[in-house]
Amino acid sequence: MHDVITATPPSYPVATAVQVINGTVPLPNDPTTHFGDMFAIDDLLTAGPDPTAPSAEVGRAQGFFQFASLTEYALLLSANFVFTAGSGKHNRSTVAVLARDVIFDDVRELPVVGGTGGFRGATGYGLMRTHSIDTVGKNAVLLIDLYLDV
Repeated sequence: MHDVITATPPSYPVATAVQVINGTVPLPNDPTTHFGDMFAIDDLLTAGPDPTAPSAEVGRAQGFFQFASLTEYALLLSANFVFTAGSGKHNRSTVAVLARDVIFDDVRELPVVGGTGGFRGATGYGLMRTHSIDTVGKNAVLLIDLYLDV
C-alpha cells in the first residue's frame, strides 16, 4: 500500500492521501501533526513495495485515517481494499477493515469486518508493517498480509 501525502515525481506523481480535517492539539514533540487530523485515501495496492520499480497494481485502498490519540501516533483506519487485478470473481471485490493503527509499532493488526463480491461475508485479519516512511514528506509504503475466511 503506497500512502502518498506529498507528491514526489516520478515515483509518486500525485498525492493519494489528502488532509480533509485539521486537528487542533499538537501531538507530543511534533507541531505539524494534530489529534483529529483526518486524511481521505485512495492508495495504490501493488504486489511489491518498490515505488521506483512498481510491480503490478492489484487494487486500491479507499477510505480514511484519523489521528485518534492525544498522546501517541495512533490512527483510526477505516478502509475498503478494492481489488482490480485479473478477470475472475475477485476483480472489483472488496475487503473492509476497521482498525487502530499505532504507526510506529512493528506489526499492526487489521480486523476484517466484511467484504463484497468474491469476498462477500469475509472475516479475518490483516497484518500491516511499515516497509518505508519519509518522515519529512510523510509518504509511506506499507506491507499488508490478509488472512481471510470467506
